[in-house]
Amino acid sequence: MEQDKLLGDERRERLLGWLKETRNPITGSELARRTKVSRQVIVQDISLLKAKNEPIIATAQGYVYINQDFSAMVSKVIACKHTPEQTEQELTIMVDHGVTVKDVIVEHPVYGEITANLRLSNRREVQHFLSRIQQSNASLLSNLTDGIHLHTLVATNEAALIRVERELEKEGFLLV
Repeated sequence: MEQDKLLGDERRERLLGWLKETRNPITGSELARRTKVSRQVIVQDISLLKAKNEPIIATAQGYVYINQDFSAMVSKVIACKHTPEQTEQELTIMVDHGVTVKDVIVEHPVYGEITANLRLSNRREVQHFLSRIQQSNASLLSNLTDGIHLHTLVATNEAALIRVERELEKEGFLLV
């Protein structure tokens, strides 16, 4: 038993090291492959690390250690509405204006507010996110609310957020 605990502690230290040394997300499957354990073990390890206040988030692209200081940036929550088919266009507008889509939020009638971390900053990340949705046959959170959802947008300056809002409004995506 003590040997298993030691292996778990060592594995979690390695996971933490790998996550800290890259800005890119690492999937649970990749971490499982590297450590030769199941993906479920990785999920449990990540939960234990989070319980120790390690700033790890699960995004659509994988796990990320948050070493980026969003407090030095400007952010804004915007309300949007569109069809699932328009999701790519909406996200692309945002990232093309130099904005990071931090999350998506929906208000569920039973569960209340549901937030999912996205951290999408470029077209490649948008494509990866949409690919994962399609491959897993998962639904977008906005499907729960007839297309109505919120996004927290983060940018280096207020002007980028204003440009995104104008473009989203022009395309009819901004809920005003």
